[in-house]
Amino acid sequence: MILVVHAHPYPQHSRAGKALLAAVRGLPDVAVRDLYELYPDFYVDVAAEQAALAAAKTIVWQHPLYWYHAPALMVLWLEKVLTLDWAYGAHHALAGKRLLWVTTTGGPEEAYARNPNRPTLAQLAAPLKQTVDFCEMRWLPPLAVHRAGALTDDQLLTAAEGYRDRLVAELHHLAHAEGATRA
Repeated sequence: MILVVHAHPYPQHSRAGKALLAAVRGLPDVAVRDLYELYPDFYVDVAAEQAALAAAKTIVWQHPLYWYHAPALMVLWLEKVLTLDWAYGAHHALAGKRLLWVTTTGGPEEAYARNPNRPTLAQLAAPLKQTVDFCEMRWLPPLAVHRAGALTDDQLLTAAEGYRDRLVAELHHLAHAEGATRA
């Protein structure tokens, strides 16, 4: 099963966020946890979140990039849910799980390329990747949708289909890996 942890503080204003979620919501064995819908008061149900993570084989962190980082509730969720002796320390509940980071940006792709005045997308992802490594999970190549607010309908559809294809391929990977384990 794939768990999509989605965090967008203004989902009603995000064409890209809506399109990406709509593309994957109907997939079998894909569950979506919309953090801003679940926790508008920022009181995260840690036990529920940990149970959802434990049931997943692959976890997706989907959010827009705000000021070179994840939205506030996503950061709080990471702090509250990935606890000592559950996610790391004496027990590694997430060890071996796969993590896909999916983000949208307002700027063009070249704004996140090598530039002495700006960090690359890989540099911005470093704290998230380190979190994944610390929890003994496997970091998958990220998916970024650039210029999200300026995409045409056709470009947005292509991006959403690419995201869906990525999760379908991941579901096939998980099914194959599970079949190999049983054999």
